[in-house]
Amino acid sequence: MHASAHPEAPSKPPSVSGAQRRHAIVATVIGNGLEWFDFTVYSFFAVIIAKLFFPTGNDLSSLLLAVATFGVGFFMRPVGGIILGVYADRVGRKAALSLTILLMALGTTMIGLAPTYGQIGVVAPLLIVVARLLQGFSAGGEMGGATAFLTEYAPVERRAYYSSWIQASIGVAVLLGAAVGTFVTSALSTEALNSWGWRLPFLLGIVIGPVGYYIRHHLDETPTFRDATDKSDSPLTEVLRDYPRQTAASFSMVILWTVCTYVLLFYMPTYSVKVLHVPQSTGFIAGMVGGLAIMVCSPLVGLLADRIGRRVLLSGSALLILVLAYPMFAYINQAPGLASLVVFQLVFGILIATYTGPILAAFSELFPAKVLSTGLSVAYNLAVTIFGGFASFIITWLIASTGSAMAPAFYVMFAAAISLAGTRLVREPAYLRPAQATRATQPV
Repeated sequence: MHASAHPEAPSKPPSVSGAQRRHAIVATVIGNGLEWFDFTVYSFFAVIIAKLFFPTGNDLSSLLLAVATFGVGFFMRPVGGIILGVYADRVGRKAALSLTILLMALGTTMIGLAPTYGQIGVVAPLLIVVARLLQGFSAGGEMGGATAFLTEYAPVERRAYYSSWIQASIGVAVLLGAAVGTFVTSALSTEALNSWGWRLPFLLGIVIGPVGYYIRHHLDETPTFRDATDKSDSPLTEVLRDYPRQTAASFSMVILWTVCTYVLLFYMPTYSVKVLHVPQSTGFIAGMVGGLAIMVCSPLVGLLADRIGRRVLLSGSALLILVLAYPMFAYINQAPGLASLVVFQLVFGILIATYTGPILAAFSELFPAKVLSTGLSVAYNLAVTIFGGFASFIITWLIASTGSAMAPAFYVMFAAAISLAGTRLVREPAYLRPAQATRATQPV
C-alpha cells in the first residue's frame, strides 16, 4: 500500500470565508434533502403503488413486486456511483452535484405522471422500473459528491460537523416525506388517495429539479479541488489498486447505516400497516419523529465527534443498536400503536444520528481528495445495493415465510455486528491523536 494511503489534511488549507462555508452547508443540505425526498418517497407509498401498478390478485405478491421494484433502483447505484464519482473527481464536485439532482427529479416526475396498470397494462410497471433505475443512477453519485464537497470546504478540525449536515438533510427528507404522507392519508378519502392523492409527493419533483439545480449550479467549486495539482487520471483504478483496506472499512461501516435507513426508517410505514395493523397515518406520524430526531441530533453529534473522536461514537451506537433491536421490535409488536411507534422511532432516530453523524468525516479521512468521491461512492453504493436495496423485499418475504414479525430485528442485528467490527478500523484524525487534547475553536 502506498505511503499516502492514509491521507492527512494539508497544513495550510485554502483560504475560505465563513460565508462561503455557510453557503456550502445550506446548499448541500437543501439539495441532498430534496434528492433523498425524491428517492425515498416511493417506499412510503409502496402499499398503494403495489395495488395500482402490480395487481396480482394477491396483496402479498403485489407488495413483494412493489418493494422489489424499489430495490431495482439499487442495481444502478454502483454504476452511477462509479461514473458520477469519477466525474466529480475529474471534472468537479459542483458539476456532478448539479447533474445528479436533475436526473433524480426526472425519475420522480416519471413516477408521478405514470398511468396505472388499469390504464395501460404491462407498460405501467415498466415505466416505474425505468424511473427507479434513473433514480438509482442519480443517487449513486450523490453521497460521494456531497461528502467531498462539504469536507473540502470544512476546516480540518470541523469535518465531522460539516459532513454531519448531509445526514441531517436525510432526516429532513424523512420528515418531509412522512409529513406529506400524513397529510394525504389523513386529509383524503381512500378513493381519492388511491386515484390521485398518492401522486402529490412525486409531482413535487417537477419543482425540485429546477430549484435544486439552481442552488447547486450557483455554488463555488471547492478550493481543494480547484487548486489541486495532482488530480487523478483514473480515480477508479487508483482506488482499487491503492486503497483496498480503506474501501473495505468503508463498506463494512455503511452496512449498518443503510440497513437502519431502509429498515428502521423507510420500511416502517409499510411494516406498521401490514404487520402491526395500525392506520397508515400512524406509521407516517412516527416516521416524522424519527426524521426530526436525525435532523436535530446529527449536527450535534458531528460537533461532539470533532472534540472526542469518531470511533467511540461509531462503536458505541453500533453496539446499542445491536442490543436494542430485538427488545424494541418486541415492544411495538406487544403494544402496537402511535405511542410505541413514536418511542421506537425516537430511540432509533437518536442512535442512527449518533452512528451516521461522524461516519462521513471518518470516510473522508481514509481517502485523499483526488479519489475521495470515487472511493466513497464505490464502497457506499456496493453496501447500499447489497444490504439496503432489497431489505424491504427480504424482510417482507421473511415475515411471510416464517410467520415471525421479528425478522427485521434479526436483520438489523446482523448488520450491526458486521459494522461494529468495521468501526474498529477507524483511525482518528491527526489533531486528536497526541493526547486527545486539541479542541476545535474555529467558528462556523
